[in-house]
Amino acid sequence: MSPPILEAFKKRKKTPKFFGLHSFAEAGYPIFPTGPFVENIRFFLQECADLEDYEVERMPIWITFLVHESRGFAAPLYTIEETVNRSSHQVCNHCRYAGWSQHLVSKRKYHFIIPIDDEWNQPLTEGVLDLQTHLLHGMIHCNGFGHLLCVNGIEGGSKFLCGREIMDLWDRICTNLQARNISVEDLSKKHSMDLRLLYGVAYGHSWFGRWGYRFGRGCFGVMEHDYERAIQILSSLELDHVVDDFNLSRNGVEIRQIIFSYRNLSQTQLFTLRDLFRFMLSLKSKGPALPTVRPCSSKRLIRTTIPSKPLGKDRSGRCRKFVNLAACMDSRWPLRRLEFTANVIVDALKEKKQENKSGSYGMTRQEVRDAARVHIGDTGLIDHVLKSMNNVIVGSYVVHRAVNRATRVLEYTLQEIKNRDQTDQERVLVPEPDKPASLTAVPPVDVFGDVYCLYSNVLLGYKESDVVSLAAQTILDTKHFVKEWPFRDELDDLLRFICIVVPSSIDMETVLPKGIIPKEHIVVPLHSTIGDLKLAIEAAMRDTYCAMEEFVVTDIKGLEGVGDDEVIFGIVESGTELCTKGLGLAFGGDLKFEDRAHNWTVKCKCGARDDDGERMISCDVCEIWQHTRCVGIKDDKAVPPLFVCEVCCGRLAPTRTLGGFELGCHETALIPWQVEADTALYF
Repeated sequence: MSPPILEAFKKRKKTPKFFGLHSFAEAGYPIFPTGPFVENIRFFLQECADLEDYEVERMPIWITFLVHESRGFAAPLYTIEETVNRSSHQVCNHCRYAGWSQHLVSKRKYHFIIPIDDEWNQPLTEGVLDLQTHLLHGMIHCNGFGHLLCVNGIEGGSKFLCGREIMDLWDRICTNLQARNISVEDLSKKHSMDLRLLYGVAYGHSWFGRWGYRFGRGCFGVMEHDYERAIQILSSLELDHVVDDFNLSRNGVEIRQIIFSYRNLSQTQLFTLRDLFRFMLSLKSKGPALPTVRPCSSKRLIRTTIPSKPLGKDRSGRCRKFVNLAACMDSRWPLRRLEFTANVIVDALKEKKQENKSGSYGMTRQEVRDAARVHIGDTGLIDHVLKSMNNVIVGSYVVHRAVNRATRVLEYTLQEIKNRDQTDQERVLVPEPDKPASLTAVPPVDVFGDVYCLYSNVLLGYKESDVVSLAAQTILDTKHFVKEWPFRDELDDLLRFICIVVPSSIDMETVLPKGIIPKEHIVVPLHSTIGDLKLAIEAAMRDTYCAMEEFVVTDIKGLEGVGDDEVIFGIVESGTELCTKGLGLAFGGDLKFEDRAHNWTVKCKCGARDDDGERMISCDVCEIWQHTRCVGIKDDKAVPPLFVCEVCCGRLAPTRTLGGFELGCHETALIPWQVEADTALYF
């Protein structure tokens, strides 16, 4: 299948620029930039892209066409320049989540976007930066720090590009333009499995680790050594011990059968869980036709596998998983909020169904809306999700929407998915205890179904070991990964330096509480003077940061006695780190640090001391923020309208008892209680 010819080609006054998809941005092709990112991006737009004749939200757009060498289609790569002073999102939330909240606000952000296939022939529209359906969306600040925001391959809706091709392209672009650090929040899943957990056990890193992304920052106070220890614990689980621990469990026979089968199929011995997962994933990557050997007897085990088709004969062509539908929805809300809203709606329908087991259990749109508003305040979000809730699968339920014949009113109903074993399960033969097993070849197996069985039971359901459960949760709480490109001093006729600005005593008190200014890369010609170096530093800082538009270099540490007319070569070695003193740091304005919009204090019992992107709640007394999960509020529960933390609760009132049990402070926060006889606080 090939996409339609891009009509935009015919309307252009000049021939658009085409480049090979798999070779684009390789070293020296089509450009060989030599400066820092802030200079290289301008060179890239000049040589590799064409300026479009329209803007989106006052942002200029460039386009580059990438041609697939073997299949012949051309995918548009858009580059959008977002100027912070004119932007509605002046500070960067992604920087805060990645632990870069102390960074100075950069003047410009550059967005690299490949839209979903169906939009290749259409111009970009407003809200393009908020969509989660793009095949690629990466953003890099002009200081070289950036974020990979979205990657959607075949499973994400693309008909032409797989995830690895997109990641290879993104990695080459970052390398060619000399990005410095790129973060990614890894929420990727496959067949309901979190890949950061599955790949962490199998390979020791997340799916993004194959491109060099490593631990950046953990949520809920997880540190790098915690993450590495958790990986080591799970990956070193011995298979024989797993079989013994699950011997008497409900899925023990199935787990033993899976381990036995793949051990027989492997040409090398499989000792640990890492050995097994790595072997199983390698089989999946080689193709589906994989004969295996399993014991045969008259006794059968029905093994649950991952559904590969919508369930139910009469609705197989109409039912669709909500998570897949939501990924393609044109929505201003993120995917996780859409999924949360859908789950709230399903919970309301389940509660209604349980209350009216004998009668009608349908709910009108207004009834569903009112029930959802108890947990979600955004009615626009609820209405947006309700519009799509018809014949959609959410978890193990199907939500239907139809007119009630008796009342003539449109109602939502819930159908539980049953009889999976008849439609999507695979029958696996196991030996009877009293009969010897004979080996026989069976048809190809569902490898990912076997992986999912081990994933859900061993990694997420290891009841015999709290250590294993804690290790799995630690890995799941590690979502932010970072790739760093180290500073390189090339063998050419240019001098490169790492410049650190040391504020003057006037600016010192403002800067030091937030940390140091990021190190900037400065490139000057070989025969430049000390004065030229100072001017280059001033120009780079002024061009990069909003707070340094009037920055002036006064001294360079170690070169105070050297005149500005002296040639650098022979005095300072290329690749040296320079400490520069200067004046004119404008820290009195709004655009200072990336966290200026959220001047809050985080002090959670898990150890977190900064915003990590997880849901938090603020104490209404001390205004200190903590994770809702850490204070006992489940993710699917609404935040109470009034909350007092454990410390403040202990100061206000002694520990209360209810029904003979002592209540901790976070427990009393969810029930009404009295401080004094005439003063009542409700939480």
